[in-house]
Amino acid sequence: AQYADLAEKYLADNTYQPGTVLQFGGQNEVTETKKPNSVTIAGVVSTNPAHLMNSELYGEFVVELALLGRVPCNVVGKVNKGDLLVSSDVPGCACAYKEGNNPPAGSVIGKSIEEKHDTEQGIIEVLVGRL
Repeated sequence: AQYADLAEKYLADNTYQPGTVLQFGGQNEVTETKKPNSVTIAGVVSTNPAHLMNSELYGEFVVELALLGRVPCNVVGKVNKGDLLVSSDVPGCACAYKEGNNPPAGSVIGKSIEEKHDTEQGIIEVLVGRL
């Protein structure tokens, strides 16, 4: 697998593209993040997991959610290598946590592996899990 992540299937409330940041909630188990610093982060939709758990889960909208490893992630704003990522005000996108204190428990999506130098929306590789 290109991004070498461990993923698990979850029931979503819609179809979501790889890299989308999801949180627990919505009509089923997970939904797209909609507000900054959400403390109900579930993970990032995987591209091609190296290992998939809960493979027998079926439903209308099933997503493969990265739990551990390297995956592409939708982000907005500038990001430095090693930045902690949290949900942004752009649905389904992360941003670098730039406040002085540690982010709220449950809000960290992952840690940036790449840098992003512009303020637009884009995709970078992140490490989810082991933080």
